[in-house]
Amino acid sequence: MERATYDIVVVGGGAAGLRAAIAAAEENPDLSIGLVSKVYPMRSHTVSAEGGTAAVLRDYDSFDLHALDTIKGSDFLADQDAVEFFVAKCPEEVIRLEHWGCPWSRDPDGRVSQRAFGGMSVKRTVFAADKVGFHILHTLFQTSMKYPQIERFDEYFVTSLIVDGGACVGVTAIDLRGGRMVAIGAKATVLATGGCGRVYEFTTNGFIKTGDGMALAYRVGVPLKDMEMVQFHPTCLPGTGILITEAARGEGGYLINKEGERYMQRYLPGKMELGPRDILSRAMIQEMKAGRAFDGPYGQYLGLDLRHLGEETINTNLPMVRELAEKYMGLDPIHEPIPVRPGQHYMMGGVSANTRGETNVPGLYAVGETACVSINGANRLGSNSLSECLVFGAWTGRAVAEYTKQRTRYPSTSAARTALKVEEARVFDGLLGRERGKETVAGIRVEMQQLMDRDVGIFREDARLSDACGKLAKLRERFALVGLADKDRVFNTELTAVLELDFMLDVAATIAHSALGRRESRGAHSRSDHPNRDDANYLKHTLAFRTDGAPRIDYAPVTITKWQPVERKY
Repeated sequence: MERATYDIVVVGGGAAGLRAAIAAAEENPDLSIGLVSKVYPMRSHTVSAEGGTAAVLRDYDSFDLHALDTIKGSDFLADQDAVEFFVAKCPEEVIRLEHWGCPWSRDPDGRVSQRAFGGMSVKRTVFAADKVGFHILHTLFQTSMKYPQIERFDEYFVTSLIVDGGACVGVTAIDLRGGRMVAIGAKATVLATGGCGRVYEFTTNGFIKTGDGMALAYRVGVPLKDMEMVQFHPTCLPGTGILITEAARGEGGYLINKEGERYMQRYLPGKMELGPRDILSRAMIQEMKAGRAFDGPYGQYLGLDLRHLGEETINTNLPMVRELAEKYMGLDPIHEPIPVRPGQHYMMGGVSANTRGETNVPGLYAVGETACVSINGANRLGSNSLSECLVFGAWTGRAVAEYTKQRTRYPSTSAARTALKVEEARVFDGLLGRERGKETVAGIRVEMQQLMDRDVGIFREDARLSDACGKLAKLRERFALVGLADKDRVFNTELTAVLELDFMLDVAATIAHSALGRRESRGAHSRSDHPNRDDANYLKHTLAFRTDGAPRIDYAPVTITKWQPVERKY
């Protein structure tokens, strides 16, 4: 049995986790901070973000305009006080990253460049070609290394939160390389583990995004907010789900059907390809149903046409788009349209938290895609997510540093020791001790993912959602029969896959039950049987609480400041 104790433990090594750790270290250099990640931090999913990060930096823009775009994009489900706080803090985070060495793309006059993005009224998205997440993650990682008080636990898989006296006092985790369970005690814990896109089969998300942080918080009594709000991105490569960034449309790319028509003129003539993602994704499905899509080996798809942009623009501003099209589709976008179709991309919902990252459990914080503050409501605008990680990462880090001042004593050893014994028995003696039978982790995972794609996807209805809720409950029962062939404790990827599936089944149930309860269409949540937005009954957040059975669904009001809800028109 091993144990370590820190002032703060941050779970997750992506943009939100690194920014929180740096902010806490800046706030109080005497703090000890443990940064725990199930992968090496440079492999965090932030690295795959392509298009950009939003901030008001030009005279033609304003905080009110950024806030209104975000609130309108959210279909008025965002908390407006949180949005106003968010947009006001975005510029300082972009400038801070500039000072830390992030290589933003620049205009000829030397100013940081900004490009158009869907749902934004003006060019507001700062970028570094189309490898923005890569450069932001590198910048944050190298900056974090300036702080010796940040001690990393790379390739440690967190299995549970330690709660003592009603407060979170650390985590238990498997040291994947050492094959041992450890307890990491802390005065405060920050969850920054990203989203849960892998509950769907066709997704842009990496294999590591399995809702770990969401499930960890859910299991200790924190509600998951607005989980029915699942974003589907319109331009993913068929077969792989690899994202083709919205920047391709921001630079002027067209969406075309098999007749060569820019079909968005039928659905959103005022914005065309620069409409929000929920509307574009639904338009694609409607084109497919109307028989105007291409047919390919991976089903129907539409075309993303960049040919008119020219080789120089593509090579300068969209080099990775060209590289992905060449490597994964075998075509050059300078000469041919790129096949695309919608796929799961982002979770607007998550751990219910405020702008300081605080949850309803003392000592437990959440930030980034793991959390729901909420600024994204029913539909996030592209380029707001990286800004969200930076802004709320910084403010959560400062809030946690302040919280630790009130905690003069470290967590008791007995709580950590008890939690460690419980987890060793559950994971090593229990899960690892199961013999392989007729149920496999891969079999249940694929059934869950296909079920979510089919019945909790872009278009939803009561009968299919009810069926999905029932089938997810059956999958949870069958999960108890999953056995493992690999009995080794060192780098046992079969064991971590079982633990991830355990988390995903919890999270998938909250998505399906939350979607079943919201009998209206709003943003990304589109009910065929309730096609209209219903502010009278559903201008409210959904809260999913864990029980011994199905999630308990409750609701909370949306905060309105100065933008009264109106019909969303573009």
